[in-house]
Amino acid sequence: MQQIYLVGQVVLALVLGAALGWQRGHSGKWAGLRTYALVTAGSALFTILSVNSFGADIARVAAQIVTGIGFLGAGTILHKETRVEGLTTAAGLWMTAAIGMAVGVGFYILSIASSVLIFLVLMFDDRRIVKETETN
Repeated sequence: MQQIYLVGQVVLALVLGAALGWQRGHSGKWAGLRTYALVTAGSALFTILSVNSFGADIARVAAQIVTGIGFLGAGTILHKETRVEGLTTAAGLWMTAAIGMAVGVGFYILSIASSVLIFLVLMFDDRRIVKETETN
C-alpha cells in the first residue's frame, strides 16, 4: 500500500509539471509538457527515494537535484546579439524541480499553490510588455 501512495506522489508531480509545461509549449517555447513533466516527476522520485530508502541526508540529495537542474537550465539559455533567450525556461525548470521535491516530501498544498502561482507568472508575455514600453 505504501508503494501505491509513493506512485501517487510521482503522478501528482508529473501532473503539476505537465500543466506548467503545457503552458510553455502552448506559448511556443521549446521546453514544454514532456520536459517539465519529466523534471517534476524525476525530482519527486529522487526525493522520495532519498527520504524512504537511502537513509541519506535529504539536503545532499536536494543539492544534487538543484545542481543537475542547473546544468539542464544552462543548456536552455542562449545569447543572441543583444538578447538573451531561455532565461524564463531555465527558471521554470528550476521551479518545477522545487515543486517535484516539495511533492516528494509531502508538501502537497505548497506544491499545488506554487504551481498555480508559477502558471500565472508564465502567462504574462514579456515581449508584449517590452513592445508597449518601446512605443511609449
